[in-house]
Amino acid sequence: MKIYVPQDAAARALGSDAVAAAIGRAAAERGIAVEIVRNGTRGMIWLEPMIEIETPNGRIAYGPMTVADVPALFDAGVHPKELGLTEEIPFFKSQTRLTFARVGVIDPLSLEDYRAHGGIVGLENARKMTRDQRLDEVSASGLRGRGGAGFPAGIKWKTVALAPADRRYIVCNADEGDSGTFADRMLMEGDPFTLIEGMAIAGLSVGASMGYVYIRSEYPDAIRIMSAAVEIARTQGILGKDFNMEIRVGAGAYVCGEETSLLNSLEGKRGVVRAKPPLPAIEGFMGRPTVVNNVLTLASIPWIFANGAQAYADFGIGRSRGTMPLQLAGNIKFGGLYETAFGTSLGEIVETIGGGTASGGKVKAIQVGGPLGAYFTPQQYDTPFGYEEFAGKDGLIGHAGIVVFDESADMPQLARFAMEFCAVESCGKCTPCRIGAVRGVETIDRMLAGDPEAEELLLDLCHTMKHGSLCALGGFTPYPVLSALTHFPQEFSPLKEAAE
Repeated sequence: MKIYVPQDAAARALGSDAVAAAIGRAAAERGIAVEIVRNGTRGMIWLEPMIEIETPNGRIAYGPMTVADVPALFDAGVHPKELGLTEEIPFFKSQTRLTFARVGVIDPLSLEDYRAHGGIVGLENARKMTRDQRLDEVSASGLRGRGGAGFPAGIKWKTVALAPADRRYIVCNADEGDSGTFADRMLMEGDPFTLIEGMAIAGLSVGASMGYVYIRSEYPDAIRIMSAAVEIARTQGILGKDFNMEIRVGAGAYVCGEETSLLNSLEGKRGVVRAKPPLPAIEGFMGRPTVVNNVLTLASIPWIFANGAQAYADFGIGRSRGTMPLQLAGNIKFGGLYETAFGTSLGEIVETIGGGTASGGKVKAIQVGGPLGAYFTPQQYDTPFGYEEFAGKDGLIGHAGIVVFDESADMPQLARFAMEFCAVESCGKCTPCRIGAVRGVETIDRMLAGDPEAEELLLDLCHTMKHGSLCALGGFTPYPVLSALTHFPQEFSPLKEAAE
């Protein structure tokens, strides 16, 4: 009897370790031989801990499980927490899982499982190609960076490959610090070999023999699993011959999610922003040409090389090709990870896929792209999920974190938080970010106190930060403030509203 119990950090936080131990005890008491596999999560967080029992007809899901629910698993009859076949659960069944196809399915540290589910095929195909063919494959797929501004991966790789240098590097940005994002963590904990394979293909494509995964210190489970997976891959010959890699741990600075700050930290320096140019693709880690991509970008590569660039490009809309792992969080009924092709409308994501608010109230605002992303409203539900489509409405997709708020949300305080967050996390390199965020908090407070001059000052300040900051931290901080002001102006003038 094989039972899958997630060891994903979210599942563990909800009690999966205790459930796994209870299953072991209950089986021993009954003399039943049980193999417990600690897999990743399927991404349906509201059902965690969700366990699966392997049957001739497929894996049957049960959840959310508690220790008290365990004994009934071994009794006759239908278990009260039975959910049916995992693959038939509506939230899961309607997805298009390419990058996350194996997450929650396999034992994360079993290279045999990984191979059995299509792993290493992409790397084997890449080794049969020339350098130019590999670079063209990435460009033809339409893959763009799954974070930030969505820069085309093919252009970045080609720049690094053609830059004259004695050494080149691959750096994976796993410093996933945006609120409402957890896809990087899920993938590293549930399918680490996908990231390793993607980095190996990248190294082969640009002529890099060394790679680094920079993981935030707040992800101990991801660090543990990725470290173990790298050792297994090295032992099994996946790493070490023409490409090797190491795991490096960050120290908790949000700004190190910005690529040049990350590179400074990786080199043992203070994590502050570097001025551009030169770009990291020309002078990156240790002054050498460096591909800096995040986890989801590099983890998309194995599928592209296994199935072909055109098959990947067939998904999506406009210049947004392939799939995007959406992370649904905040006040939402069905919170978790949902992978689908670009082009799904914001309304369908929130109301149909996410099920609306968990509180049952009306949706008031949706923040997309982390704490520095703009607030959208239900009046913008028709916006297709795509890079240009969101940019056209003064928003950004970023890492695809989607945080939902109901009518109880205090929008001025949320906008103030964005400014305060920037003030705390600024590396201090540039004046608009270092000083602007502090003045921004003060100016919002003046608005809420009824100062008639504060709004114009805040708008000028936001413009200065947006166009004067060296990195995304200061440059994007105005987005939530401006969008909150645009959609909810009355909430910023309570004294004026009371007088009227």
